Amino acid sequence: MLNLTRRPLRLAAFLLVATSFLLSAGHLFAADDKVPPDVIVFTNGDQLSGKFVRAIGDTVSFHSDIVGDISIEWSKIKELRTGEKVAVIEKGVQITHHQLPATVPIGTVSVADQQVTVQSGTNAAIAPIPLKNAQFVVDEAILNKQLTGHPSFTEAWNGAATFGLTLVQATQNQYSFTGGVALARVVPTVSWLDPRNRTTINYSQSYGKITDPAYTDANGNFVPSSFTKSSIFHADAERDQYVSPRFYFLGQVSFDHNYSQSLDLQQIYGGGIGYTILKTPVQELDVKATMQYERQNFFNTATDQNQNLIGSTFGGYYTLHLPRSILFTQQLLYIPAWNNLHAYSVAETDSVVFPAYKNLGFQLGTLDTYLNNVPLTFPPTKRNSFQFTAGVTYTIKSAY
Repeated sequence: MLNLTRRPLRLAAFLLVATSFLLSAGHLFAADDKVPPDVIVFTNGDQLSGKFVRAIGDTVSFHSDIVGDISIEWSKIKELRTGEKVAVIEKGVQITHHQLPATVPIGTVSVADQQVTVQSGTNAAIAPIPLKNAQFVVDEAILNKQLTGHPSFTEAWNGAATFGLTLVQATQNQYSFTGGVALARVVPTVSWLDPRNRTTINYSQSYGKITDPAYTDANGNFVPSSFTKSSIFHADAERDQYVSPRFYFLGQVSFDHNYSQSLDLQQIYGGGIGYTILKTPVQELDVKATMQYERQNFFNTATDQNQNLIGSTFGGYYTLHLPRSILFTQQLLYIPAWNNLHAYSVAETDSVVFPAYKNLGFQLGTLDTYLNNVPLTFPPTKRNSFQFTAGVTYTIKSAY
């Protein structure tokens, strides 16, 4: 007699075994498709697995889940093997019009005996490249994104925010604060490609007040309370559009207020040219020249002392990366007026940022300004104003 009750059980068992086999095969194929980690073998024989980030000149950037992000010199590396495709850009190769030259080799890389060997996906033979000629070795996906991508306005901003505060309560009450934000957005966002455009936004303000209470002197005369105030404000924005790796056109706007110089508000709107004289991984020097409209409004003075000026700004901008990630910046500006040669000004700004913990650091800064056409006031207004600031700074890094 035929037992019909066993067929469904056998069929169910067969389907279960088949499903288990397919799932196991899928895991095996997935494991085979997984890209192996990148590997560094040091000259002392130690080995580190992780992710190759890039190599610029003599420095290799590497990420490991164990030690984090590290930078190593090629001289300390015996071998390097990558699982992801990278591009090797030799010295003298120019990348223009956002296009990678066809001669740039792309593929997985192995470095040994001071030679870079690229294995392309097409198995085409690529001659080994001397390590000393490999100026940049970068990830293919990141390279394509930087060449053809366009960050949104909220992306790719980098800079710092600084704040300092002083409070004193005694016979005199005193308080002062300083604050500022400096942001820059350079496209492409990597240093190993020539910039297409750059946008900068800067804001700084300091305010202080000392209050003397009212009192009665020894002769019984009442002396009312009084106060001394200081207030300095600056804001500017600039857009640079590069037409070559070092030359660019620019548009700018800036606003200044300085209570000690009776300057209520100075407005500048202009445009001009800029040129990068010096650019290395350690330092950069730019010079700029503009033509501009300038409006100066003073307070506590006659209205005829306010000025409508046609002038220029001649400036130098210097950045220096010191050891231990210390950053020094300097800006020097000369601002003449062509329709009133007496109305010129000079400004110098210096700052040093010392990193402390993660994104936190400490900043020291100075602001020295000279305004030649200060109004006639009583007591007399000084032409020169010097300010020293110190505060806590937070580094701003926007990913792209």
